[in-house]
Amino acid sequence: MPKKILKWLKILIPLLVLLLLIQWIYSTVVGTYNQLISMDESVKTAFSQVQVQYQRRADLIPNLVEVVKGYAKHEKDVLVGVTEARARVGQVNLNMGGGKGITPEAIQQFMEAQGALTEALSRLMVVVERYPELKADQRFAELQAQLEGTENRIAFARNQYNEAVQQFNTYLRRFPNNIIANFFDFQPYPYFEAEKGAEKAPTVKF
Repeated sequence: MPKKILKWLKILIPLLVLLLLIQWIYSTVVGTYNQLISMDESVKTAFSQVQVQYQRRADLIPNLVEVVKGYAKHEKDVLVGVTEARARVGQVNLNMGGGKGITPEAIQQFMEAQGALTEALSRLMVVVERYPELKADQRFAELQAQLEGTENRIAFARNQYNEAVQQFNTYLRRFPNNIIANFFDFQPYPYFEAEKGAEKAPTVKF
């Protein structure tokens, strides 16, 4: 083989290897980044469904309070407690679009507010037991069915969110994904932790 060809081969082969390496790195980075974006959006979508279901429950509270008030006007403290707990739920702001996103602290604040509302509803249900005519009210029966159905939806939505988080966090920790994720500032998402003594969101029973 002519020396001139050998000389060019010594130049071209390393250059070709370098180009292939650059292409592989580029493809890996772009592919991983796009996958992280897709999975990140899945987590956000799942969490938005959690918020929707909790909001559905909150939207039922005013009607519930009005129905109970019609039969139990003297239970002012309990009714006010439910109303105030619902208001605190509305004050919790979880920013999905900017900043640090869903943090463990934000999840904790969100769940504390929801837990306080659940406790207030439980106290209200104790009051309901004192009024048989209230329990027989058709409007109350309809609200009961809607609230119980909403609690089931909440539990399902939380499970879906946790599954999306598990997939995202696992992918995030794998090599070389973790390097790429760190470079683009992707952070793991927190889970919804089970309530003490429960494996799902508290169920409101009447």
